[in-house]
Amino acid sequence: MLLALLSGVLLFSAFPGALELWPVAWVALVPLLWAVKDAKPRYAARLGFAAGLLHHITLMYWIVIVLGEYGYLPLWVSIPALLLLAIYMSLYTSLFAAVTCWTYRGLGMAGLWIAPLFWVGLDYVRGWIFTGFPWQDLAYTQYKMPHLFQTSDLTGHFGITFHIVLTNCLVFVFLLLFVKNNAMSKALFSKKRQHTALFFIIPALMILVPAMSYNVFRFRQVEDIIINSDSMRVAVVQGNISQDLKWTPEMQEKTVSIYSKLSENIILPQKGKPEPALIIWPETALPFYLQGKPNMSSLLAGLGEGHNTWLLTGVPYYDMSEEFNLPDSIKQTATKYYNSAIMVSPNGSITDRYDKQHLVPFGEYMPFRKLPIIGSWLDKRLGPVVQSMGDFESGSSSEPLTCSKARIGVLICFESIFPNIARISVENGANLLVNITNDAWFGRSSAPWQHLSMAVFRAVENRRSLVRSANTGVSGFIDPLGRVPVASPLFKEWQQTAEVKLLQEKTFFLKIGHYFGALCLALSVCVMLIACFRSKERYLL
Repeated sequence: MLLALLSGVLLFSAFPGALELWPVAWVALVPLLWAVKDAKPRYAARLGFAAGLLHHITLMYWIVIVLGEYGYLPLWVSIPALLLLAIYMSLYTSLFAAVTCWTYRGLGMAGLWIAPLFWVGLDYVRGWIFTGFPWQDLAYTQYKMPHLFQTSDLTGHFGITFHIVLTNCLVFVFLLLFVKNNAMSKALFSKKRQHTALFFIIPALMILVPAMSYNVFRFRQVEDIIINSDSMRVAVVQGNISQDLKWTPEMQEKTVSIYSKLSENIILPQKGKPEPALIIWPETALPFYLQGKPNMSSLLAGLGEGHNTWLLTGVPYYDMSEEFNLPDSIKQTATKYYNSAIMVSPNGSITDRYDKQHLVPFGEYMPFRKLPIIGSWLDKRLGPVVQSMGDFESGSSSEPLTCSKARIGVLICFESIFPNIARISVENGANLLVNITNDAWFGRSSAPWQHLSMAVFRAVENRRSLVRSANTGVSGFIDPLGRVPVASPLFKEWQQTAEVKLLQEKTFFLKIGHYFGALCLALSVCVMLIACFRSKERYLL
């Protein structure tokens, strides 16, 4: 149990926002693997659950801040909510430990191949089941080391997770051989251990060495592509509007005034530098429905007056549509509300709009609301959280927004943690990704940095620059190599302009590589079936 808990502590130390000891991720699972190697699968499941629970409580403690400080829920509700989410996430670690233990006992060293395959397969499942919550997969621990994750343009971030877990298994095998034989060289070349080198060590090295070589080669290659690519001058504004005051009527005009003032400072000529072609404001930077504020439309028009600068901003939006299939006597007008991003031309007209597709459950909509008993109970308990953020409908279009020479794939808030949303927008022609978000909900916690780390991989997977605008941070620019040359501080007004590269190439991930997670899940099932047929301890299931 102590070894399992040690893995939980090591995982905590590797992830963004805390200690950020990224190399630890490559060995963090070794104590857990050692703990379960001689255990029965049932006890291995408990060890995996313990490691996962410690890891996820320390990883997602900010849930208490979101629900308590901004959702107005008492601690006796927000703390159990954190525990329930951590328990759910820990079930995956528990299943991983049990299956790895059982397969290792049935197939020996060759059975260890289940570990990287099944871990990635479980991450893939976690990314879509119950609408998906793929928060902080193992790959994201490496977000500050772009030389280690350039293979993301082949297999996505799942490929990096695979390499990390495979390296953990490789370290475990070497440690196991050393302890058993007390001499590494003797272990590697003894006849009894030849099957180990044949079925695990050599194939593992045959994967890891080319992958690391590709990282170096591809980094240099994309660097050259970036230098010779077209670019556009883009500005980011971070207004630092307090979440407590953001939606109050008296703050609406003040909020627009803050963003306008910061934007005017950018547009004004500075040391001979040209004005930006595009200014980006965060998610719901306009904290009101624009349709009901005609004076605000004229203000936006005045912002670009005399300049050739476009504006991309987040705003709540509503559509009114008649249900013509109903009889005239009961014909109704249905209003649908969206969390949107709009493109505003220099003359102040709205030329394009994107509606958020993947909404936050219990944050932007209430699941199960239509169920008689469950819906009313959830609405009573968690209604304040939804009401404070908005009860929205999901958008359906992934078409990029057009501005100057850019076609922009928009990711609103935590849409940046879902690889498929960014991938589809690039497939539809986006040559620039923009992530607008609020993140004030997280307070001064690790979550803003965790959120940023996942956006880094969307840039590399698709080989697109990604510009990030957050209300309270972290805002900044991410290049197609995953480098973050400019990032804002938290909870400060901030504006910055940069030349953003507009790449056009289509990656392997875009075409085929996004199936890697599903492939790992399928292969792990195959390994488990082989273990079922060959294991002499099938009763342990």
